[in-house]
Amino acid sequence: MKVRLYFVILIAILLSSCGEYEKLLKSSDYELKKAKAREYYASQQYARASELFGQVIPRFRATDEAEELNWLNAQCFYGMKQYDMAGSYFKSLVEQYPFGKYAEEATFLGALCDYNLSPRAELDQESSRNSIEGFTVFINRFGNSPKVEEAKGYIKTMEDRLVEKSYLNARLYYNMREYKAAVTALSNSLKEYSYSKYREEMMYLKLNSLFLYAENSFANKQKERYQATLDDYFSFMEEYPESKYSKEVRKIYEDTAKYLKITDTANLDKTQ
Repeated sequence: MKVRLYFVILIAILLSSCGEYEKLLKSSDYELKKAKAREYYASQQYARASELFGQVIPRFRATDEAEELNWLNAQCFYGMKQYDMAGSYFKSLVEQYPFGKYAEEATFLGALCDYNLSPRAELDQESSRNSIEGFTVFINRFGNSPKVEEAKGYIKTMEDRLVEKSYLNARLYYNMREYKAAVTALSNSLKEYSYSKYREEMMYLKLNSLFLYAENSFANKQKERYQATLDDYFSFMEEYPESKYSKEVRKIYEDTAKYLKITDTANLDKTQ
């Protein structure tokens, strides 16, 4: 019986609270709305606070409170983990008040929102690039901030994700046996991310792609493509003389050299 009474009282309180909030939304008393928005924010009722801030901010745009109100509104969306909206508001705040008291933290949080929006490596990495750009701006502008090292850590994480994305894209062409496209993708990735942890594997995949591309080419194209394979073999061995792919690489070399020797001999016979 007591439990039932408790729930009845709780429901009555909630209904009363909702009614008061609805009245507040329709009110023309913007000072009251502003005060209540702050109260909701302080009690972490971010959805209600943001709705009120949305009504209040235009009315106080040209006042001394405008910067803080925009900051609190952005924080509401961050508190609700709506990082796309929060990031937009943080960046807008920095644009409006580039030397304001919230500029440093808003710049950091704007980049952090992009970081939180960054998906796994298989998906589009626009948010990762935006995050790197945002944290780079933060470091360059607020070099003495205690959060600089944290920002560098986030940049490293996002760069690793871009490296993985590039590797996966290139590997996909290889797995699909699109060897010409694989060579191009692998070459571009190796050039853009020369420090990649996948470098040895990617160089091997590129070499093998060149070999397989030559092997499956028309006869009149094979010599130049086997020659390209041989050139890439020497580049690979120079960088990884004791590679874990040594056995496979040696086989590629032997088959390539055998073909080139055979074709050179055949060409020599024709001239005699």
